[in-house]
Amino acid sequence: MAKKLQDKAQDNIQAVEEALSRTEMFLEKHQKPILIGLGVIILIFGGYFGYQRFIKLPKTREAQEKMYVAERYFAQDSLNLALNGDGLNLGFLDIIDDYGRTPGGNLARYYAGAIYLKQGNFAEAITLLKKFKSKDPMVYPNALRMLGDANLELNNQQEAIEYYLKAAEKANNDLLTPEFLMRAGNTYELMKEYQKALDIYNRIKTEYPTSFRSSNIEKYIARVEMYLAHGTGK
Repeated sequence: MAKKLQDKAQDNIQAVEEALSRTEMFLEKHQKPILIGLGVIILIFGGYFGYQRFIKLPKTREAQEKMYVAERYFAQDSLNLALNGDGLNLGFLDIIDDYGRTPGGNLARYYAGAIYLKQGNFAEAITLLKKFKSKDPMVYPNALRMLGDANLELNNQQEAIEYYLKAAEKANNDLLTPEFLMRAGNTYELMKEYQKALDIYNRIKTEYPTSFRSSNIEKYIARVEMYLAHGTGK
């Protein structure tokens, strides 16, 4: 019994030695491409972390610092100065150009889109707001709402409704969702889609009974029900 165990152990040792020998031969044969591959991996990771630390992070901080004056002009309703700068300080368009890949550059698109919407430049507003990305439960739904408003001004009514409904879904709160739903319902009325408008208004009444929009929703419901009773629209 002891001899069998000894022979088995010897076989295992021999198998390990053979495996190690094959590994050594493989490494010796393919040493150059392996070293090149490792070098490439090190360069990739080193380049990535170097970019993050020495380029992206400083750019992010710079963008945040540059945003201050433009945001102040925006709060003061000095929209042209906020958008284009004052000659000494950058405006949102400059920040987008110089820091577009940073969070500050992303936020500048939101501000610039809002300004273009106020100024009636709806196509530019849409272009910028479509590029704005955020997980903020208040800001991002409002960006979608502005996309709805801009499309509505361009008579893209169906696109406007889609953005309003998406904004309502993303907001998912008693303050913003009823407002966005109301805009969708109003747009359905413009399209004479009265049954869809009625569905939206009833949703506001049922799901958000304590909201501001629900306080006078009955008159909207009564109006579209009258249109439907007279066979007007759809």
